[in-house]
Parts: sequence; C-alpha cells; structure tokens
Amino acid sequence: MPSCIVLGAGMVGSVIASDMCRDFETSIADIRPQQLAAAEARAARVNPGRSIHTIAADLSDPAAITKLVAPFDLVIGALSSKIGLAALGAVIAAGKNYCDISFMAQDSRELDAQARAKGITCITDCGVAPGMSNILAARGAMMLENCTHLEIYVGGLPRERRWPFQYKAGFSPADVIEEYTRPARLVEHGKIVVREALSEPELLEFDGVGTLEAFNTDGLRSLADGLTVPFMKEKTLRYPGHIELMRVFRHLGLFSEDAVDVKGASVRPLDLTSSLLFPKWTYQPGEEDLTVMRVEARGTRGGSPASVRWDLFNLFDRETSTTSMARTTAFPCAIVARMIHSGRFSRPGVFAPEVLSDDPETLAHIMREHEARGVRYAFTSMGV
Repeated sequence: MPSCIVLGAGMVGSVIASDMCRDFETSIADIRPQQLAAAEARAARVNPGRSIHTIAADLSDPAAITKLVAPFDLVIGALSSKIGLAALGAVIAAGKNYCDISFMAQDSRELDAQARAKGITCITDCGVAPGMSNILAARGAMMLENCTHLEIYVGGLPRERRWPFQYKAGFSPADVIEEYTRPARLVEHGKIVVREALSEPELLEFDGVGTLEAFNTDGLRSLADGLTVPFMKEKTLRYPGHIELMRVFRHLGLFSEDAVDVKGASVRPLDLTSSLLFPKWTYQPGEEDLTVMRVEARGTRGGSPASVRWDLFNLFDRETSTTSMARTTAFPCAIVARMIHSGRFSRPGVFAPEVLSDDPETLAHIMREHEARGVRYAFTSMGV
C-alpha cells in the first residue's frame, strides 16, 4: 500500500488524513499533541479498522520538513498561510509530489522551476475556494465562446446565527483575519485592480440560507493573471452585519501587527485580538456549520447571451461530526492528491488548480468523487 503524510493536524488536515487512510498508509504531523490525538481518534471513528500514525514535528522548520517527508510516496499540506510557501519549498527539496491547501500570500508558482527540475508535481490552493472555485471558474470560461464575467461567492458559516459576531471559523482563525486585511485583487476591463478587503459589500439570496452579504477578498489568486476574462471577482459571504463589525475592528487597529505600548509592555494588537476572538470563533464539538458557494461564468455563445453556474450548499455531517467547511476543503485536496499519485495528472511543476479544468472527464471524475463523499455541486446553464 502506498504511503502519504499530511502536514498539519488542524480541522482540515485531520479530515484529509481520515480520507487518505482508506487506501494509503497515512501519517499526520503537527507540533500540537492534542491535535494529533484528535486526528487519530477521527480516523479510527470514520474508518473502523484503519488507523493513522501521528508524528510530533515542528513544521515551521523547512529543514525538518524535508527530512520528515523523505520516506513517503506522497505529501499533503494543510498548514497555515504564513508557513505555506516555506513548506512547499521544503517538500520540493525532498523531491516529493505535493498537494496543498495553504492560503499563502505569496505566489506558489515562483517555485515552479525547482519542482520541474526535480520532476515532481505540486498543486497548491487545492481546497474549496481557492481550489474548486478555480477549477469551475476556468471550466465555465471554456464553455462559453466569449466569457466576459466570472464571479465567485463563497463562505463558511455557523448554521445558527449568534450575536455579536454571527460567525465562527471553519479553518485557521488567523487566516480568517488575514482575509479581512489582505488587499483584494479583482479584474476590471481586462486589468488587475486592487481593492481594500471588506470593501464593496452587496446582498445576495442563496437557497437554504437566505440573505447573505458579500465583500471583496483576495480569492481570485492565479485566476487574475491566468484567464483572459475582462471582469472577474471573488467575494466572501457572511451573515448581514459581520462586515461592519470587522471594519470597526480594523479601523481601531485591532488587526495590526505593529506593537503598541500598554503600561510599559509591548503588545501586538493582532495577538490580543486573536486571544480574545478565537475562543468565541471556535466550533464546539457537535456545533453545526454550512458552506455555500456560487461560481458563475457569463458571456455569449453563438452570438447569444449564455451562462453557466455551479452552486454548492453543504451542511455539517452529523454521522462523522465533521464541519462542512473542513469536508468541502479537505475532499478536493484528497481527490487531487490521489490523481497526482496515480499519474492521472503528472506534469512536473507547481500548478494552480485550474490546470485541471482542461479535460471535461477530469472535472467529471472530481465531481463523482465529491458526490461519493456527500458533497454535490448543482450545475445550471443558459444558452449552453
């Protein structure tokens, strides 16, 4: 049986490991003993008779990662954005195929030459969004003769709204805050423009959840310079009222990394905010969430208006006590990792997920694998 190692035993990494251990000898590494124990228990619960091996390791040390992954056939990354690029470089140095969900601020494609030199395949940003959003957006553009607009809306939310935040974090809370501060790139009239995060709010209706508010985030990623579509945007979804509260927090400087003096002590506001917010933003065992996403391409076909759209509405899995955001983020990574290992996709280099959109059968395979795991993307079209 082939072997794999998952780097990071957080909410998403533990779900990836549980999925992979069905047909891989699976290990998972993290520096936090409690997270490793939880991941091990999850795998045993989800796949009776199967188990994962836990490894205590400092994954902020690239040299340690290179050494750690050496014995494995396949490596999967589920780390925070701040160490994502360094981990990618460490895995490439080890000469291992890699699939990753880290929402790193840097462009992972800058390591493409190193991966090609090693003859290995790496696909990054391979979660739900970025990830499935990239694949569907690129495929949608291909289905139109002239695609003029691509729009992506996505959010993970608690199923029950509670004052004052009306939100909980389905992945690393630190990465959530970064979404509220990192400038967002959009495409307008064929040119990349930059907008402030949390800007240009709009209200939309979604089946199963009702009215949500959307705001600019830096989720286009590689699509911004990889597709020739004159108008493209990605927005994050929250319950109405959340944007204004986060704007106030940011205006006060509560997300700042610049230290301030507090009675003689040097304190980073972000550290204090994180310490206060994270316990309130953390899902408790059994607390239910949902994931909603819409990817729409609009333009023309045969000279007439045409559009294609995929909608995702997914709920907490009560059978496995797994959050929807963890599942919808983990499954694309696990599915694509298997595709890399099997040779179904074997081009050497570092790629964004939209590289998988070229072949309709590849997308059909990814969709079938999602449906087998209880995740369904509903497709609608007009004029196609």
